[in-house]
Amino acid sequence: MALAIFDLDNTLLGGDSDYLWGEFLVENDIVDGAAFQQKNQDFYDQYLAGTMDIYQFLAFQLKPLADNSLADLYQWREQYLQQKIAPIILPAGLELIKQHQQQGDDTLIITATNSFITAPIAEKLGIPHLIATEPEMVNGLYTGNVAGTPSYQAGKVTRLKQWLTEHHFELNGSYFYSDSHNDIPLLELVENPIAVDADDKLNALAAQQGWKIISLR
Repeated sequence: MALAIFDLDNTLLGGDSDYLWGEFLVENDIVDGAAFQQKNQDFYDQYLAGTMDIYQFLAFQLKPLADNSLADLYQWREQYLQQKIAPIILPAGLELIKQHQQQGDDTLIITATNSFITAPIAEKLGIPHLIATEPEMVNGLYTGNVAGTPSYQAGKVTRLKQWLTEHHFELNGSYFYSDSHNDIPLLELVENPIAVDADDKLNALAAQQGWKIISLR
């Protein structure tokens, strides 16, 4: 038995759940369309380049959670899951999750995307454990701020180490599947780093280091 860790966006999903949430908000006139869409694209481009300031992004990305009622947010999330997420769940990803679970491995998603978006996605994928960026809640309402360390770049390592201590897990025999060079700090930590439909920078490093390279597309 080992811990099999999965990145979510562009790894188990054939797209980016964070970016698609922004697109959903624009398409449904929940946010200021053109300005929000441009910022959403700018942050996504910065993410791909590895230059994104996570706190600037979260100030932008969590604001709609603070600006709207929980009832509306939950209703919109259900529509978003059906319209944007269901079509991009990769069958080969589901099969990979199933393989690990059948061999007795524990499965975990670790993602920079916030838990409001990703908790129901992890549930749909049948993965019981989730480390995501946590939106702050006060008196049952979202504040628009982040709680704790965002699980982004080296923050994924910080959050995983906290999680391992709290849940009494170890990294013996561990796997981590990711598409992004932003996840190199965590890929270097596990015993079995695996590049999945990887960006150019990660693909080059994986080839250099002899890491396994796969596609779920």
